[in-house]
Amino acid sequence: MKRRNFFSVIGIGSFLASSMSMARSATTGKIDSRLKELGITLPEAPDPMAAYVTYRISGNLVYIAGQGPIHTVEHPGLGRVGKDLTTEQGYQAARSTGLNILAQLKKACDGDLDRVVQCVQIQGVVKCTDDYTDSPKVINGTSELFKDIFGERGLAARAALGTNALPADIAVEILSTWEIKT
Repeated sequence: MKRRNFFSVIGIGSFLASSMSMARSATTGKIDSRLKELGITLPEAPDPMAAYVTYRISGNLVYIAGQGPIHTVEHPGLGRVGKDLTTEQGYQAARSTGLNILAQLKKACDGDLDRVVQCVQIQGVVKCTDDYTDSPKVINGTSELFKDIFGERGLAARAALGTNALPADIAVEILSTWEIKT
């Protein structure tokens, strides 16, 4: 088949799109492989609970809106740390919150977590008793998850705060900022 006929049959646009897709898929998968190696399956990215977007891209930064934990019987994510949950349970709630963050990030990166350059900042809030002072240990659940997956690029500038209330009785809410390749 002559070259001109080939392009007219499939259309130049679809040819270029499929070529770019094949080139991109050849370079993706390192982070997905790492997730598989760690036995981690990301959940579906949660929808917003109110009038906001779950992420916003500005230049090469992705701002992930506050995410909460995945609540299960084995790993509760609801309640107050220091009363209803132990520090270890709070840590697990923060780790599962990190999974929701990564699900949003993957969505923002069109499914390609290899586009992540680094985690820039994490702002963690723990619902806890008035005298609870181990919020940093709780937020380590997210920080250590990101380090396990991305290495040093997963560590971020961070805040870990305690509060008396969070939406929907969640024990942890975490906002994050990521640098990505555009």
